[in-house]
Amino acid sequence: MNEINNYVKANEDRFLDELFELIRIPSISSLPEHKEDMYRAAEKWKEILLAAGADKAEVMETNGNPVTYGEKIIDPDAPTVMVYAHMDVMPVDPLEKWKTDPFEPVVKDGKIWARGADDDKGQSFMHAKAFEYLVKSGKLECNVKFLIEGEEEIGSPNLPDFCEKHKEMLKADIILVSDTSMIAPDVPSITTGLRGLAYWQVEVTGPNIDLHSGLFGGAVANPINVLSKMIAQTMDDDGRILIPGFYDDVVEVSAEERAKMAKAPFSLDDYKKSLDLKEVFGEKGYSTNERTGIRPTFDVCGIWGGYTGEGAKTVLPSKAYAKISTRLVPNQDHNKIAKMFVEYFESIAPEYVIIKAEYLHGGPSYVCPIDLPAYKAAEKAFKDVYGKDPVPVRSGGSIPIIATFEEVLGIKSVLMGFGLGSDAIHSPNENFPLEQFYNGIRTIPLFYKYFAEEMKK
Repeated sequence: MNEINNYVKANEDRFLDELFELIRIPSISSLPEHKEDMYRAAEKWKEILLAAGADKAEVMETNGNPVTYGEKIIDPDAPTVMVYAHMDVMPVDPLEKWKTDPFEPVVKDGKIWARGADDDKGQSFMHAKAFEYLVKSGKLECNVKFLIEGEEEIGSPNLPDFCEKHKEMLKADIILVSDTSMIAPDVPSITTGLRGLAYWQVEVTGPNIDLHSGLFGGAVANPINVLSKMIAQTMDDDGRILIPGFYDDVVEVSAEERAKMAKAPFSLDDYKKSLDLKEVFGEKGYSTNERTGIRPTFDVCGIWGGYTGEGAKTVLPSKAYAKISTRLVPNQDHNKIAKMFVEYFESIAPEYVIIKAEYLHGGPSYVCPIDLPAYKAAEKAFKDVYGKDPVPVRSGGSIPIIATFEEVLGIKSVLMGFGLGSDAIHSPNENFPLEQFYNGIRTIPLFYKYFAEEMKK
């Protein structure tokens, strides 16, 4: 540990300078105007991997944004770890909520503040620097491959086809990912499950043009009113989703596992206080952690229509829109759920509007067995750095490609996240504590050491 600690200490400023170069690239995958930035980010990653000691690195095309692939093969018979990460970030809206420029990183109060500071540039960069240390110190005991994609934030639509085409190149014993979080800075955890996802955009059309709300209000249906009512018909007051058949394939978690989950440190009062909430809400009969880990959800992620500018405009809009998502649990098929939602929404639509529901993207859930050699290696690595055994947790988030890796490549993934719930990923003022960043660089080399040992057993 002393050697890696000394290496991190000696290179702290350089690590930040290099990370900041990556963060300054506004690689927002969901906005077409940033297509060129996706290529800039891919080229930057190629530069990072080669400088860290990769034998080769290249920017490769997909049907969408590029991926950067790199590798170092020390011995064909050695275990192979493939590091997966993503170079794309979420949009920064609402910009006025940011306290700093989202693409000009700053260090304040012991944290890096910027879009991508945690998700996923900060966390992925830890792997490059851990790899750099292992190469320079001669301590690398595994073959290492890097797969850095540019479409994770839009559901990785083109990566499955890329994986199918490059199965041989992507062969590995385990996929190592840092795109998740820990329970707390002093409570390490390993994510053992990810929820699946289904995401739609809904369009409700009433009259063929916007109308004067005085002349037509009360005689013609308002699409915003109708959409709001339809959304309200999709969940009851107890937080249960009303789409017929939605829960048919949900596997109920045993009382024993729920009891183990309940042992994870959690303060509901602190949780509410951190969010300025008087009370929480969710599916009746489940705790807050259970609602975000083992139960499916239904959420409106955006809703708009009519006049939203400054001042008043008395208009009855022609159209209303919403972006809607569900988080899914193991055994729920996102394609099946996608069809269910569209059929349900169409069935509850009144005749005075026209409904168009478009399925944008989705992906299956994932569960990591805790008896995997890679899980055991991650467990030991966390304990060495944090001084305590990590807690296995199921995350409420989704990384759809993780399940696809297992399906297409036949490779399991282990999720060693170093982010915190307070990092505000996907939100204004995203941040990443320096301590977590540096601890990640200290922990990851130990994973390789212990994984090599586990694979020899």
